[in-house]
Amino acid sequence: MALKPLDIFKLLPKTNCKECGFPTCLAFAMQIAMGKEDIKKCPHVSEETKAKLLQEAAPPMKVISIGKDNEKINLGGETVMFRHEKTFYNSPAIGCIISDSMSDEEIDNSIKNTIDMNYDRVGVTLKSNIIGIKDDGKGKFIDIVKKTSQTAKGLILMSQNPSILNQAIPLCKDVNPILFYADTVNYQEMGSIAKQFSVPIVVKGKSIDELVDISKKIAEMGVENIILYPEGSINQVYKNLILIRRAAILGKIKELGYPVLTIPTFMTDDYLKETMYAGNFIAKYGGIILLSKLTGEALFPLFLERLNIFTDPQKPMATPEGIYEIGKPDSKSPVFVTTNFSLTYFIVSGEIENSKTGAYLLIQDAEGLSVLTAWAADKFNAETIATLVKKSKIEEKTSNKTLILPGMVAQIMGELEEELPGWKIVLGPREAAHIPVFLKDLSST
Repeated sequence: MALKPLDIFKLLPKTNCKECGFPTCLAFAMQIAMGKEDIKKCPHVSEETKAKLLQEAAPPMKVISIGKDNEKINLGGETVMFRHEKTFYNSPAIGCIISDSMSDEEIDNSIKNTIDMNYDRVGVTLKSNIIGIKDDGKGKFIDIVKKTSQTAKGLILMSQNPSILNQAIPLCKDVNPILFYADTVNYQEMGSIAKQFSVPIVVKGKSIDELVDISKKIAEMGVENIILYPEGSINQVYKNLILIRRAAILGKIKELGYPVLTIPTFMTDDYLKETMYAGNFIAKYGGIILLSKLTGEALFPLFLERLNIFTDPQKPMATPEGIYEIGKPDSKSPVFVTTNFSLTYFIVSGEIENSKTGAYLLIQDAEGLSVLTAWAADKFNAETIATLVKKSKIEEKTSNKTLILPGMVAQIMGELEEELPGWKIVLGPREAAHIPVFLKDLSST
């Protein structure tokens, strides 16, 4: 049973010292209960209390970190079955399998695709996170490990040869590589390697009972980080993913409280089906998804699905406040202003770019709210816009001094003219799609 805010509050010093970054101990307790803050931020709570809270407030699913530097990601850590209940925290790692039976050219191209296939979407970089390295006994496994370890992405060492694993792990230890796999036959040998190097290990099972049994034995050996791999057909795996999540979250079965690996490429030879299976596993409930290859037509929709499902529904995506130069603006270019809701920014900037007319886009921090919502909340008004115009010193970039308002907030034009004497306030279109025509008409007047 998760701790409630008042339960946590009773264990805090109740000094309201604000050293944790929150105005009161109760506010801090509420953030801990929601899983958004760590008890370690309180400098006055006793070590005994910290240990108790960390144990009782720990998520029912283990958090495992892989990769390093800016490629580091967390797996697991989920606390609910459905996104609308709270939020999902750690999005699944998506990547491909590189086999040592591939040609050198194929291997190099796969590694290159893993690095280069990035997409920018609403201010977020969408990219793959992990590489599976498969040992087919062709003698290239160690070389592939050396090459892929330089990417800093997570690695899965897919070999059953202890001698090779003992050579490979030290070469990529800094990315916390995952061993694949331990089953009913080899769990002692593979578990010993995982314990020796303190790396995560995949537990493979054909049934839930088998996964429970092996993960329990591996944990008893002293291995803390386990990843479950339910083997089988798409129907079997999909069913087991749901059962594992329910058992971990609702049943508190600790042997199933780990991230889950899925490998669609082992389920079909059809790449289109493989991609469709991956889409299912993003929604329910794959922690790692390995494809046979990375292609733009498959990756981009999968990345978008992952972004949409693992974006906190209570926290709007926001673009940093500031001046954005679209096209090649000069001293005669107009200035658009809007809120920092990321989708608004990308739609408006895209339409300005499509117009082939240079312009400045002034983004005001409205806590990620859209134009109408921010206006209704009094976070986007004549005073806030005027303050931003003055603070940004946009007048140093343009002598035109034409400020274009979103068409939906005509109500504030008069006030803004009073706030910004010397500026020409123009009401823009209500729909961003009309910006190119609007700019054409504006330049002709």
